[in-house]
Amino acid sequence: MAFPVRQSASKRPEIAPALFRLLAEAALSRAALDACGLPVALADAADVSRPLSYVNQAFEAFFGYRAAEALGRPAAALLFAAPSPAERRFREPAAQLQLRAQRKDGSAAHVEVAVGAVRATDGRVTHWVLAFSDRTELEQLRDRLKALGALAGR
Repeated sequence: MAFPVRQSASKRPEIAPALFRLLAEAALSRAALDACGLPVALADAADVSRPLSYVNQAFEAFFGYRAAEALGRPAAALLFAAPSPAERRFREPAAQLQLRAQRKDGSAAHVEVAVGAVRATDGRVTHWVLAFSDRTELEQLRDRLKALGALAGR
C-alpha cells in the first residue's frame, strides 16, 4: 500500500520531516567535505584492514587516485609503501602524525595526518577520519638547510 506524500508550499514532504531533515543534513555534510580544500578520507573502523569508504575531491587531486580506485582499499596499503605508524594510531581517539606518503604516480609526499574517530550513539568507533596537510615543501626546505649547514661546517 502506497501512502501519498503531500507536498507543502515549500515542496518538502510532510510525511517524514525528520527523515527529510536528516537526509538534507547528510547531503550538506557530504557537500562540505567535497568542497574542503584539504584531502580528507574516511576509513571503516569495523574492518581490521581499515578500507577507505569516502575520499573527497582534494584527496583525489593530491594523491592521484580517483574515488573508484581508492574506495574499498586499505588506507595504509594505498598511501604508505612500508608499514606505517598510522596503523597503530587507529586505536587512539585523536592523533597527529607526520609521515611520508606515496602518491599514485609513486612520488613521495610528506604529510601531516590528523586522525579522528567518528562514534555511533552507543560510543563505538564506526569510522576514522583522516585529514591530510601537505608538508612536502617544508621538508624539502629542511633538507636544503641541513645540506647548507653541512657545507658551512666543512
